[in-house]
Amino acid sequence: MTGLIAAATSAADKRVAFRAALTSPDITRLPGAINPLTAKLVQEIGFEGVYVSGGAFSAGLGLPDIGLTTLTEVVSHSQQIARVVDLPVLIDADTGFGEPMSAARTVLAAEDAGIAGLHLEDQVNPKRCGHLDGKAIVTIDAMVRRLRAAVTARRDSNFVICARTDAAGIDGIDAAIDRATAYADAGADLIFTEALHTEADFTKFRSAVDIPLLANMTEFGKSALIPAHILQDIGYNAVIYPVTTLRLAMGAIETGLREIHASGTQVGLLDRMQTRSRLYEVLEYERYTDFDSGIFDFALDRNQ
Repeated sequence: MTGLIAAATSAADKRVAFRAALTSPDITRLPGAINPLTAKLVQEIGFEGVYVSGGAFSAGLGLPDIGLTTLTEVVSHSQQIARVVDLPVLIDADTGFGEPMSAARTVLAAEDAGIAGLHLEDQVNPKRCGHLDGKAIVTIDAMVRRLRAAVTARRDSNFVICARTDAAGIDGIDAAIDRATAYADAGADLIFTEALHTEADFTKFRSAVDIPLLANMTEFGKSALIPAHILQDIGYNAVIYPVTTLRLAMGAIETGLREIHASGTQVGLLDRMQTRSRLYEVLEYERYTDFDSGIFDFALDRNQ
């Protein structure tokens, strides 16, 4: 019974689909998934891909997004998400968890985990959230070495390697464009420019760079929240909503906990909760029961 305990679509086919989507006229929308259950909802609702945010993952561990998580932690978490969906999964691989050789190992580990692609950034390690001030970036040559190591290590040519640059917020958009050109020449398949401010900024960047582009629509940051159809009209190929599901969940959790603390009961919160039946529906609980019944449909002969 394919697609029960794991996704029915192979990792190779997900990568083919993701690469094809990046050349499609339609924008690929990738909400961040904070766990596999969230990823299943992303798929059910009809999005084209799933994103795994480094900031959301580190926050879930009670840590700030400053490069404290490890390759093993990030890939293991992402593998659990990729396992349950037929959608391609793009992950945040920070700076590649070290020097160029570490970036190469990161690509190999992500491929083995069934992930469709990752992005590497040009910040100095340890990094920080791309929408905070005080960032520092490596030289163009250093980032090119990081990318070339990743591209060289790749075994599946459809695995997408995205280069993120944080230069716009430090040296300006023109500097970010120069870096994007160098990163494309180094083999990047997709460019992610962090912390552009306005629709005009996104348009300027699109006009200057001729490979697929990814936009980050994170809340409470430096970028205007531009609707997907406008980004598509500008010419962007993908958009991520990295921390949205975490913020939605934590807002609801905090509200609920405060009410229980104040009133001593959750009765007033029931209409805001996912019901047991809806949870089981998302989990496809009945399919597991049918599968189990189909396998264990015999009686044991005690005389044997």
